[in-house]
Amino acid sequence: MGQEEKTAYSPEELKEFEEIILKKLGVAKEELSSLKSTLSKKNDSGTDFTASTSKLLEDGADTLERESLSQLAARQQKFIINLENALVRIKNGTYGVCVDTGKLISKDRLKAVPHTMHSIEAKLAKK
Repeated sequence: MGQEEKTAYSPEELKEFEEIILKKLGVAKEELSSLKSTLSKKNDSGTDFTASTSKLLEDGADTLERESLSQLAARQQKFIINLENALVRIKNGTYGVCVDTGKLISKDRLKAVPHTMHSIEAKLAKK
């Protein structure tokens, strides 16, 4: 008799994934708040309007830095939402199941990318 393919993770395994996700969520939220405070400091500093060339260059660099910080913050925000959605899937019993194949996503992949909804096979097939 062949071994039957698992269709869901056990409560113990789900608890393990939940702990990984909660840890990542904590770190992600700290990073986001740090990015936000850096951004708000940057927004406060542009009050001196001296029209020197070096000031213009600084403003350009500041603007670029502010834009990349904003992009990082947006990416971090999206990551947090994805992690929170993964917690919801743990609670409703759909966590770890590939939305494309309906098969269980490998444990190694979930440990590396705990918020994923795609098995590596499905991800590679999309390329």
